[in-house]
Amino acid sequence: RRVCAPCIPSLLRTWRIEAKVAQKMKISWSAYDTFEANFKPLVVIELAENTRDETKEWLTQKIVEKKKNGGAQLLIKPLVEDGKKIDGNQNIYLVGASHLRLLLGAETVGLVKECHDHTMRAFTYSSRKTFKNFADDNHDFLTMAECQYIIKHELENLRAKDEKMIPGYPQAKLYPGKSIMRRLLTNGILVHIFPLHDTEELKKLGHTWYGQVKIRYQPLDEICNYFGETIAFYFAFLEYFTFALIPMAVIGIPYYFFAWEDYDKYVIFATFNLLWSTVILEVWKRCCAVMAYKWGTLLMKRQFEEPRPGFHGVLGINPVTGREEPVYSSFKRQLRIYLVSLPFVCLCLYISLYVMMIYFDLENQAYLYHEENQSDLSSLLLYVPSIIYAVVIEVLNRIYQYAAEFLTSWENHRLESSYQNHLVLKVLVFNFFNCFASLFYIAFVLFDMKLLRQSLATLLITSQILNQCVEAILPYCLQKRRHKRVKKRVKSLEVDTDLSVFEQVNLEKEMDTYLGTFDDYLELFLQFGYVSLFSCVYPLAAVFAVLNNVTEMYSDALKMCSIFKRPFSEPTASIGVWQLAFETMSVISVVTNCVLIGMSPQVNALFPDSKTELILIVVLAEHLILATKFLMAFAIPDKPQDIRIKLARLEFESLEALKQQQMKLATESLKEEKP
Repeated sequence: RRVCAPCIPSLLRTWRIEAKVAQKMKISWSAYDTFEANFKPLVVIELAENTRDETKEWLTQKIVEKKKNGGAQLLIKPLVEDGKKIDGNQNIYLVGASHLRLLLGAETVGLVKECHDHTMRAFTYSSRKTFKNFADDNHDFLTMAECQYIIKHELENLRAKDEKMIPGYPQAKLYPGKSIMRRLLTNGILVHIFPLHDTEELKKLGHTWYGQVKIRYQPLDEICNYFGETIAFYFAFLEYFTFALIPMAVIGIPYYFFAWEDYDKYVIFATFNLLWSTVILEVWKRCCAVMAYKWGTLLMKRQFEEPRPGFHGVLGINPVTGREEPVYSSFKRQLRIYLVSLPFVCLCLYISLYVMMIYFDLENQAYLYHEENQSDLSSLLLYVPSIIYAVVIEVLNRIYQYAAEFLTSWENHRLESSYQNHLVLKVLVFNFFNCFASLFYIAFVLFDMKLLRQSLATLLITSQILNQCVEAILPYCLQKRRHKRVKKRVKSLEVDTDLSVFEQVNLEKEMDTYLGTFDDYLELFLQFGYVSLFSCVYPLAAVFAVLNNVTEMYSDALKMCSIFKRPFSEPTASIGVWQLAFETMSVISVVTNCVLIGMSPQVNALFPDSKTELILIVVLAEHLILATKFLMAFAIPDKPQDIRIKLARLEFESLEALKQQQMKLATESLKEEKP
């Protein structure tokens, strides 16, 4: 409804009075109201253009319905008023919530905030006054990202009660407890749901983040406040890994220029490489714990995982929750994995191996041509097979990833975490084999260190250039064209609505959807492999990795702020399964570097008569280094001592509070028993 301008001050005064009364009484989900004058759009819902009116009416009613009646108790309004005709999709809605509703939602999702005593505690509305920066009139206590996460949580927890289907869509079946938004998504009724950017905050963040080209730390706290912990942890790891590469780069530059052809010297570099790859990952765990505590995710309780949107099966009863939901036989899933997915992965590995042999054939032809001609052109042609192979590797990696996503979805995993673990495993196995098989073959079959150096340099540099072009430059150019087209269309419209919001929503819905940090971590994982596995043969690998990562920080920042839709904040306390992936690569690097050391002329000279003795010594050294590595991992605590003390203190206080509550209940029960 519309509110006339003179009425707004009186309405605001009424709202403040009601808010103060609500604060004095016991707050429940239904103990508040709000006015449209206070509406701030936070999330955009776009439905399909042909969505039926009864479906739209039913969905909006569910969103505004009170919690006790099965609704989300949020605010929603259409982007364009009913009856107004415009080109394009009119089924776009803006979702928001009152300040009080967001505070109650913060308690529901278990957000952790800083208290006045500088400890981090789970937010509760009853103890809100104990939290730092909290005030009844301070609507910035919760960040916009946290507000949007709360709204997303409430929308995802909109569940069917007595409905048997989505109104207007008999084929979209519902059952008690089924997530309504997930059903709308799987049936193509819900097209997009995304959080809106805060244009002013985004402009400030962009200026401090990538607006000035100078070497400095990234504004990680601001990134966390705006994009959430998952994005912030990626950029924190990118920054940390870049700084960790600097010692390798500093040692590698003089090593390359003054001791390059003397292969005896790379024993020292390989030894340093082994220590470096172990230490940086253990130190990162400690840095990760510090950031997770500061950002409040180290204390967040893990929520019960709901079935992923693509999961399907026969309707049954979940033995844990007691709710009706699809049930799918784990035996059938295992059959799909071992009889279809596994053979497909093996077939892809064979194709990768076949392509690798074609590459070696091209290398041999280029070498023979150079031997016959000995010209500048023939010298340049020596690098052509490696460049072509690097491009083919990138193409194969991307094609395989699409196939892996399809297969993993077809396996029908119930939980998103299970889906992600199987997808990561498939992609990592193929990418590792596809990128590094040729290097292993050159190093340990052909024993050609010169070709190994050339191939490693070409693969690393070509892949970095291709990634920058595909991931940053091309999307940026396409997004610029889209912005011009949308702005031109908006200026030609005559609509009775806020043009700034209208233009913002239309611009952002045309942006690409950010698919997560998977590709970004995968790129760093492969880069870590190039540096840790064979960098003793090509010491400049760390130098090129540092240069690439510096530009990657700026290009990724530009992508997040200008190219992609704003992603929903996702609380996390670490980089997840990627920590294990990097640690696995570190273990493999121990084996490769020990073998490279054993192959060096310096070590071979010590055992001129007995190669068996040399092999035994190398194997023994490898086992000792692995043992040292695991001892270091055990000796270096994952959390600093001050963080462990704070966590122990919070656990102690929680147990004491529980004990006091139990004693109070026991005392009250004794009083009731007295005659």
